[in-house]
Amino acid sequence: MTAEQLQALLADVAAGRLTPTRALERLRHLPFEDLAFARIDHHRELRQGHPEVVFCEGKTPEQVLLICERLQAASGSFLGTRASEAVASLLQERFPAMEWNQLARTIHLRGTGLPKVEGTILVVSAGTSDLPVAEEAAVVADAFGHQVDRLIDVGVAGLHRLLAANDQLKRARVVIVVAGMEGALPSVVGGIVSAPVIAVPTSIGYGASFGGLAALLAMLNSCAAGVTVVNIDNGFGAAAAASRICRA
Repeated sequence: MTAEQLQALLADVAAGRLTPTRALERLRHLPFEDLAFARIDHHRELRQGHPEVVFCEGKTPEQVLLICERLQAASGSFLGTRASEAVASLLQERFPAMEWNQLARTIHLRGTGLPKVEGTILVVSAGTSDLPVAEEAAVVADAFGHQVDRLIDVGVAGLHRLLAANDQLKRARVVIVVAGMEGALPSVVGGIVSAPVIAVPTSIGYGASFGGLAALLAMLNSCAAGVTVVNIDNGFGAAAAASRICRA
């Protein structure tokens, strides 16, 4: 439940359009709803500015469906990450308007949406192979109410591709940079923009990349001041951090 929805509910009770009993029924599952296998945090948007997001990996399709049904009943929308085709197929039967992004592995049923925030979050991917993680970040940032731009395949092996997008880089309120291999791109971007830079290492690379560990360590040791780093393949975490920066 959003702050706006709660305010509207209280206004309806005050105006006599809704009985206290009916209002209590709507508030019954606040602050959380116990499903035995999950406790859904319906208060998260009131506390943190964005709703709970379903991490689908490791859950059965039926568990994801039930969680999303309860989120939709409470707020009119839901967002899930790391969704499989089996999960997406089951949920689309129940919610035909749901958006399934196969590349990002996200499921999203749009509701009234969060209030739009000024400023653009730019998601930069070093290579095409990094796109699944970059697209996850883009989808989540969009679902959280932000204008999102994408800059694709501008890794350091061809630095002129990045420099050609200088105007796009300078317009961004926050820049999320997604890179595998040696993970050098966030340092380059961090050295040419004044906006906050959030680096996302990916598990893309040959053997000595150690599943993204090499990129993670390179980003943590960036010589560009102010580069912040999230975990390997964590596009969601980068988008959540970018959203909080924009809303601060």
